[in-house]
Amino acid sequence: MIYGPREDSFLLQKIVKQEVKSTDKVLDMGTGSGIQAITASEISKDTTAVDINPECINQLNNSRIKVIQSNLFENVEGKFDLIIFNPPYLPKDPNEPEDSALATTGGEKGSEIIEEFLKQAKEHLTKDGRILLLYSSLSGNTEEIAKKNYSFKILAEESFDFEKIYVAKLKWPNL
Repeated sequence: MIYGPREDSFLLQKIVKQEVKSTDKVLDMGTGSGIQAITASEISKDTTAVDINPECINQLNNSRIKVIQSNLFENVEGKFDLIIFNPPYLPKDPNEPEDSALATTGGEKGSEIIEEFLKQAKEHLTKDGRILLLYSSLSGNTEEIAKKNYSFKILAEESFDFEKIYVAKLKWPNL
């Protein structure tokens, strides 16, 4: 199952359009439908899309985008000026089918994948590199986790009946 663009994707896409520079080397982690990678590639000539799901990689046939199948940074080499991540961020729901859980569930609390991503991401950022991270009010303690090692600024938020979603800009190291 490929996670199709929804409200969270569209909110992040607005910020991607504002934040990507033509000189950026961009990585779209957890690309899903590829909406962020496609948007970034319209501005940057060096865009890479990564996803654990081979179905996502196979469907993203775009000559402007390099695609890599990888569990987070496992198969990713190099450093990037901008890393975009719209992760699976919901807490585990035992009733959710396994194929959709791959696209939506971020762990027991919802923040475990984000936490692992943030540990690994710092090794793949350039000196002035930044991260655009989308997360939810349902994603556990994402903000606390991010602020441990990164400077952190919320760039956008949107409220729904059951949750609030945020796009934050992070920089390493936290000075």
